[in-house]
Amino acid sequence: MRKTFGLLALLLVAPLARAGDAPPLPALKIDASRTAMVGLSSGAYMAAQAQLAYPELFPNAAIVAGGPFGCAGGKLDVALGSCMKGVPAPDVGALVAAATRRSASGEIGALKDLAHARVYLLHGRDDALVAPAVVEAGAHFYERLRDATPGLKGMQVHDDGQRAFAHNLPVAATGDDCDKSVAPYLGHCGFDAAGEIFSRMFGKPRRAATAARGELRTFDQDALRPDGADAFLASTGYVYLPPACLAGKPCGVMIALHGCKQNAQAVGESFVKDAGFNRWADVYDVAVLYPQTRASFAPLNPQACWDWWGYSGADYDSRHGVQLRWLVNAVHALGLPVQP
Repeated sequence: MRKTFGLLALLLVAPLARAGDAPPLPALKIDASRTAMVGLSSGAYMAAQAQLAYPELFPNAAIVAGGPFGCAGGKLDVALGSCMKGVPAPDVGALVAAATRRSASGEIGALKDLAHARVYLLHGRDDALVAPAVVEAGAHFYERLRDATPGLKGMQVHDDGQRAFAHNLPVAATGDDCDKSVAPYLGHCGFDAAGEIFSRMFGKPRRAATAARGELRTFDQDALRPDGADAFLASTGYVYLPPACLAGKPCGVMIALHGCKQNAQAVGESFVKDAGFNRWADVYDVAVLYPQTRASFAPLNPQACWDWWGYSGADYDSRHGVQLRWLVNAVHALGLPVQP
């Protein structure tokens, strides 16, 4: 019994001991005109939430295997059914109407800030976890939002759904896991999704990408808790700094959100090192922020997903959502100017 209590005490104290080990985020010269949210699966839903909640900060989003904003409506059963399996299909018209209403009330950001947004939706034909029809509904959401909202005709929406891969993020190398959804959820498909995402978010590259030459650092995520509130994230996150950013030159910023079971505790540094974003970050002079979630049973989130159904609170997908406010704190700490 004494050994059991000793082990429990060690498990409880160890995370606290590690919490202050990582340094704070470095302050960079961030170009506010070059920002993008990118996410896979639960991270894709979170990227859409960040874009709609704070379009003045994150007008551009790349959504890989994720559906329309507001899909779950705060209900886990809807998230698991309509928003993953597509049964019943998401009601895109109702979701657009809800987003318009919530923007008018101030729950989410002003839709006018999406006037020049770039939205790239990528999903594989062989995805058995998030049905292709769900991601198509996400594309239709943006198209209908653009058509229904004055001033949004310049929004660019690109739906890339004809590639043969499963529920993963495709990488440039080839292998035998492209048609599988297995850890670390980086499918060796011969398609450089990271390169395509950078191109869609920031324009055609000036040169080809080579091996990453910058620095991958850890940072203290607990220091960024909004008003001290628990955002249900890990104590330590990662940030990649290209040589130009390290030299003090103006940089863009991309926030890359992993999917469920893809956090560092589950897959180590595979996502933050091998997804392909870092080498393209060197080409575009863009810092890449890799926030990390944590698994928990209270609230129920055993797979360390980003909150896109409400485990962090009823306001999870609004400007009051604790994870969204954490993301805002993070980019401001990194150097993104605070809006007047």
